Amino acid sequence: MARGITETDVHTAADELVAAGERPTVERIRAHLGTGSPNTVTRHLDTWWQALGGRLEAQRKHLSMSEAPEAVATLAAQWWGVALEAAKASLQGALADERATVEVDRAALETARKAMDVEATALRVQAETAAQAERVAAAQVAELQRLVNRLEAEVEGLTRQREAATIREVEREAVHQTLEARLLALQSGADAEREGFLQHIRAIEDRASAEIDRARQEAKDAHAQLKTQARTHAATDTASRQALERASTRASEAARELGVERARTAALEAQLSKVQDLSAVVEAAIRRAESPAKARSRRRKTAGETASKR
Repeated sequence: MARGITETDVHTAADELVAAGERPTVERIRAHLGTGSPNTVTRHLDTWWQALGGRLEAQRKHLSMSEAPEAVATLAAQWWGVALEAAKASLQGALADERATVEVDRAALETARKAMDVEATALRVQAETAAQAERVAAAQVAELQRLVNRLEAEVEGLTRQREAATIREVEREAVHQTLEARLLALQSGADAEREGFLQHIRAIEDRASAEIDRARQEAKDAHAQLKTQARTHAATDTASRQALERASTRASEAARELGVERARTAALEAQLSKVQDLSAVVEAAIRRAESPAKARSRRRKTAGETASKR
């Protein structure tokens, strides 16, 4: 960074350049001093040129020959005036050149300043655009983060739902197995009870048939005896009648018992039908509760068991 220079520095440098036989210019003074801005050097150089005439006049008076003849003094004064005019003209030309150079430098500096202003404006626009882009990116990042949070919440909810569905499926499977075991137990009990009822009914029917056959046989025997002994044995006739009545009574009782057993059989059949209906309802509930794949597997299993029973 260039250090500051004073008016004295510029004036001294200009005097030293003149003493060296060089015309003082802004660039030469800056080169001689090794520092200084063109505007500052130009301003101080102007004051040096403005003071140069006074300094030369003072020097002339200092060098005047007070004891010289008047003609010599007049010629010397004229010569000094001509020298001053020549020096003044030379200095004015140099000053004009320096001022033109300064104007060119100033115009260049103004152009550079304007270019820097344009560049600064472009940089400000770029900075504003970058800031806007950064704000947009931050908003997008916030929106993406919000979406990620919502998706994570949805995934967590779906995970909980899946776990709950798995628990319900396990519970449903346990209920299914329990209902299936109960259904098998009911079917087994119903089959056993029906088989016992059928065996009991067959036994009753067999006993009733035997009683009826025996009663018929007794009636037939009594009738035959009645025919052979009707004329000679009144007591036998009475006994035969009584035996026939007993046989008829036993036959009636056997028929009545058969009707009662048939009614019980019908009631058992109705109860068995209800059990089968309940089994169908339970089976339908199980089918609705289980998945289609399990339903197909169960139907294949049931069909296989039915085929093996047949």
